[in-house]
Amino acid sequence: MAIAQAFAKTFLKQDKGVFDELVRRHYKQLYNVAYRLTGNAADAEDLMQEAFLKAYQAFDRYRADRPFEHWMYRILTNAHIDNVRKRPKVVIEPLDKLISTREGDVQREIPDESHDPEQAAIASELESEIQHALKKLPEDFRKAIVLCDIEGLSYEEIADILGCSIGTVRSRIHRGRKQLQKSLSEYLKV
Repeated sequence: MAIAQAFAKTFLKQDKGVFDELVRRHYKQLYNVAYRLTGNAADAEDLMQEAFLKAYQAFDRYRADRPFEHWMYRILTNAHIDNVRKRPKVVIEPLDKLISTREGDVQREIPDESHDPEQAAIASELESEIQHALKKLPEDFRKAIVLCDIEGLSYEEIADILGCSIGTVRSRIHRGRKQLQKSLSEYLKV
């Protein structure tokens, strides 16, 4: 086994094309996690670039006997935590709030990318409510929820990615789900 790991490590160091292939294979999954962590497409793209750069620079330390996506989830979540620590608190403004310009107040324009406006409105509202509820969760709970409920990872995989015990993962997921349920209860009332 040690010989196989040494060979795999040497192979990975020599062929960065392996990195490109692994990125192509797992890009969509990783982007979904980045989007859920950041809450918007632009920040998710920035986070992905940063995580891929860090991963590429550290690719010689990647262990080929372990799942690439788990290694990347850890890099992605650590990069997100670093970014959150660096920036000031973000103020979320409603989309219907007017933007002040030199010429006066202007309403935001949002492109219509759907074919069914009613379904798009319902889906957008639900997505917005879920994302808002996720953002209200403590960071540790949010990461556990995203990795479990959105990405479908096992508790063991999440514990490995987050660097904590399985019991801690279970607790964070349980408590996070309770908080999400409470946050979304008003929205989901019939």
